[in-house]
Amino acid sequence: MTDRRERRRSEFALIQLLPNMMTIAAICAGLSAIRFGVQGNYTLAVQLILAAAILDGLDGRLARILRSDSKMGAELDSLADFLNFGVASPLVIYYWALQDMDGIGWLAVLVFSVCCVVRLARFNVSSKSDEKPANKSIYFEGVPSPAGAMLAMLPMFISFAFADAPVVPDILICLHISVIGLLMISHVPTWSLKAVKISRENVKYFLVGFAFAGAAVLIYAWITLVVLCVGYAAMVAWGLVKRMSPEVGDPQE
Repeated sequence: MTDRRERRRSEFALIQLLPNMMTIAAICAGLSAIRFGVQGNYTLAVQLILAAAILDGLDGRLARILRSDSKMGAELDSLADFLNFGVASPLVIYYWALQDMDGIGWLAVLVFSVCCVVRLARFNVSSKSDEKPANKSIYFEGVPSPAGAMLAMLPMFISFAFADAPVVPDILICLHISVIGLLMISHVPTWSLKAVKISRENVKYFLVGFAFAGAAVLIYAWITLVVLCVGYAAMVAWGLVKRMSPEVGDPQE
């Protein structure tokens, strides 16, 4: 009887491995993005990073639904986040625009990558802490790494969406990704979609809006990504203003 129980514990249904398989697929997408960035195929490189971001948003939730979450899966997910958003994203930006800037472009890449890994390390420590918050906050502390990668690639989105637009100066791109990196390790409250709840009366409107947004992404992908990034940046700026305001208390309230 004991041997049978041990065998059951050591065996997994294939569907229970699906979240880890998605994480591995995201890692492969990130590594492939670096390869295509080196080759100069920047559009495909960015699309692979976007695919990695989608997989990153799904694997954890799927693991909780299937009750297959584990410490190994959590560590694997964290390593995938650093590779895809802290390494692949700034490297693709570097190959796209910053190679001719000598050391300044590479310095900006290092700042972003180091900030990303520090943020992930801080998140891992807080998630393993014995002290859990009493109430789940609707805010993150700082910009999450997937959102940081999307904001860092905003100049690329603009370039893809508006081919005739003036070229963004390289020095501004360096400053842009450095600031985004610092925002990732900041204490600025940023809105968390995980804690958002939709009332039953508003579900139909939300679904219609989601269908509209999905169609916009499919038809006008780059323009939609520009709009989403600008909107998210506006929310981050609003969180910064709220934090600096002496009249505003705890952002979790």
